[in-house]
Amino acid sequence: MADPVKRVSIGFHASPPLGLKLTEQALAALHAAVEQGSWFETEAEDAVVKLNTAQVLYVRVEKDEPRVGFGLGA
Repeated sequence: MADPVKRVSIGFHASPPLGLKLTEQALAALHAAVEQGSWFETEAEDAVVKLNTAQVLYVRVEKDEPRVGFGLGA
């Protein structure tokens, strides 16, 4: 079974957030890089992303996939 992916938004100072879909393993590597302020590199669906995590202000991880429809919340 493939490693599930999480939707992640990475915020920077004075630029729009970067949206990525990361596996649990890549997300753990991102968190470690942010704690150290080091460089992080990962392969997205259509590009290789490399960023300086010393410039990261926040990392937002979606809890669930978005849902569409009525009556889903209770």
